[in-house]
Amino acid sequence: MLAEYPFSPKSFATKDDHVMSYLDEGEGPVLVLVHGNPSWSYLYRNLVSLLQTQYRVIVPDHIGCGFSEKPGSFSYRLQDHIDNIGALLDHLDIDKCILGMHDWGGAIGMGWATQYPEKIQGLIVFNTAAFRSKRIPMRINVCRVPILGKILVQGLNSFALGAVHMAVTGKMKPEIAKGFITPYNNWRNRIATHRFITDIPLKESHPSYGSLKKVERGLSRLQDKPMIIFWGGQDFCFNDSFYKEWLSRFPQAECYYYPEAGHYVLEDAFAEIKGPLQEFLACNS
Repeated sequence: MLAEYPFSPKSFATKDDHVMSYLDEGEGPVLVLVHGNPSWSYLYRNLVSLLQTQYRVIVPDHIGCGFSEKPGSFSYRLQDHIDNIGALLDHLDIDKCILGMHDWGGAIGMGWATQYPEKIQGLIVFNTAAFRSKRIPMRINVCRVPILGKILVQGLNSFALGAVHMAVTGKMKPEIAKGFITPYNNWRNRIATHRFITDIPLKESHPSYGSLKKVERGLSRLQDKPMIIFWGGQDFCFNDSFYKEWLSRFPQAECYYYPEAGHYVLEDAFAEIKGPLQEFLACNS
């Protein structure tokens, strides 16, 4: 059993017959939480434990991540991740929910939400983006270099191992770090970690550029939705330029900025986040 993860994941078959693992804990108003790379549902473990007595908390593992299947044949493109989330929520008959997102979960989650704004009761943003940017840190860009990137990410596991140090400002406990990296224990199981990096669409010629542009254009459909933002100010990837972009697009959002927290803001500032988050959920679910 992994530390702080006493859950029993469920399984769902996607349209391609790949097995998608997800948590579905508790009963009540629905909260859907979407992770990014190189995390998985483990990122939200403390929120699930906190909220499952009052809410139904659904946390998918994207194909290639966490306890989901890690096929070599899957595209690992943005649109396919969006489609998988939509298919899972249709399967679970989710017609209303509050949606929380981190990292790649912003583009994926908003990709679904912009298609079905009538299903969205509120939005929770944790250090993420759902719009185009040409900014990419050198330490991530080097992982996109052909051959070298695969060696670093799939061979040496440098992305997942690096995240447990670079995505937090406080030292992560060894058992928690183990929880984050456990699903990515060999070359084959790190395929999504690498493919997420190469799927970052910086140019119009990129296969996922059009998908991200569509998500970005659809954000206006959600401007009347309640939103709360929890932002770590020491994020080397999603820095304050992304935070300001969210504020410009959703000026009505309730904002909590933690200058000493990193990319994994839920690790560095969970004690400060849980109170305002519970109030937001109570008001909007």
